[in-house]
Amino acid sequence: MKQLHQQFVEIAKKYSGRLAISDQTTKKDVTYGRALIAALILAEKFKKYPGGFLGIMIPTSAGCSLSILGTLMCGKVPVMVNYSTGAAENAEYAQQKCGFKTIITSRALLEKIGCRLVKGMIFIEDIMESVTSKDKLTAALKSKLPTMLLLRLIHRGELDDNVTILFTSGSEKDPKAVQLTHRNIGSNIEDIKKVLEVTQNDVMLANLPLFHVFGLTVNHWLSLLVGMKMVPYANPIDYKTICDIVREQKITLMVGTPIFFNGYLKKSEPGDFASVRLAIAGADKVPDSLREGFRKKHNMELYEGYGATETSPVVSVNLPGRNKPGSIGPVLPSVQVKIVNHETGEELPRGEEGKILVKGDLIMKGYFDDLEETSLHIRDGWYDTGDMGMMDEDGYLWHRGRLKRFVKIGGEMVSLVRVEKTLEKHLPEGAECCVVEVPDSLKGAKIVAVVTMPVNEKEILKKLANELPPISQPKKIIVIEEIPRAGSGKIDFRTTTQLIAKKELSAMNGN
Repeated sequence: MKQLHQQFVEIAKKYSGRLAISDQTTKKDVTYGRALIAALILAEKFKKYPGGFLGIMIPTSAGCSLSILGTLMCGKVPVMVNYSTGAAENAEYAQQKCGFKTIITSRALLEKIGCRLVKGMIFIEDIMESVTSKDKLTAALKSKLPTMLLLRLIHRGELDDNVTILFTSGSEKDPKAVQLTHRNIGSNIEDIKKVLEVTQNDVMLANLPLFHVFGLTVNHWLSLLVGMKMVPYANPIDYKTICDIVREQKITLMVGTPIFFNGYLKKSEPGDFASVRLAIAGADKVPDSLREGFRKKHNMELYEGYGATETSPVVSVNLPGRNKPGSIGPVLPSVQVKIVNHETGEELPRGEEGKILVKGDLIMKGYFDDLEETSLHIRDGWYDTGDMGMMDEDGYLWHRGRLKRFVKIGGEMVSLVRVEKTLEKHLPEGAECCVVEVPDSLKGAKIVAVVTMPVNEKEILKKLANELPPISQPKKIIVIEEIPRAGSGKIDFRTTTQLIAKKELSAMNGN
């Protein structure tokens, strides 16, 4: 295995005339040959910036993918900055955490999201305007060199060098800087290629943000290291446009979070997804109603997978011929998983529920400049996911929710995810929900259900009382217009809990 940018050079040389990127935001097509030239130009431009890290805050696009490649080719590590919420604060947090100054961003992005200028930001538009005819000619000539010679002219390093720094969502605590290496993501891509049976003829919808590992590994790296066509579009919640793109571009592979797939289901017409051979949802639980919706409307299966930022990300995935709806699928070929007792650490037999631990080349190097958090999560090569689950007799992994989404009531562990699944069955179509634990002045804590549509609270609580044990029953239902979410589409439980706790406190005080 070579470093990822070196693998890209080999693919670009091999498939020079093939379309690499068909950017649906800018309406520009880029062949592999031209992508290589552009990456070489950017590598020269990026060389002059100080330090070993380079921040990248650009929407999913040809420009973002090429900036990642250029950064690696000049020997720097791309630090991917989340621009979905609090972009300026996230940029400054990344600079402070990793000790660097320069962030490559887009003037158009800052204007669109209303982000203030952060010291150290440089606009990709200005960099591209500075490209001279000489720059283009030099890069073009370089790109025509024999592959082995060209590989010597760009940065060469080790497989265990960082290929990116990504930040955890911060939905439970402050974001951590995850160091992923060429070996980490490279091994995950090798596994994904095998089980998904991807080829150069596949067409990848790339609409996930590249500051999230799901988008970075599967949309960006998998596409470019297989030699397929990647079709980026910067806005994953522009549901109707994405359905049009899938139909018009004859997309064969699409991945995303359940909330995004729910939007596509609502806005699509029968036939829009006729070309799709694999649609895989991850990063959050897939409701049965969503799976059934795709079967009815499109006669297609929505498969579910599982992973984490720290695992590069894919650990397991359901696929045609080996699919148990509701599970998160069989584990990837090179990955080891064991289920352990969450209190004793003792390994549990199949069929018993415990904490999910993962081992293999996909496990991150560690959290940047945070030995304590790293040692808490990785022991003897095993990464503690913090998730609860079970491995069944057939080798399928089942996810039961975050350990932090279990609460101890009356000495028993109560799964908030189980409460949510039960609640979902009784909500009107289109309503979203989540369940949180908030402080209670009498009992210390209580379970509260949060929904996005007005409901008959008394009636639903009565139904839940018949289906859940007393300790698992929500004490009340609170209606809010929208459940807070991270840029990936995952529910931001930290913010939601704070919001509901504030509402409860306000209600107690009679406000």
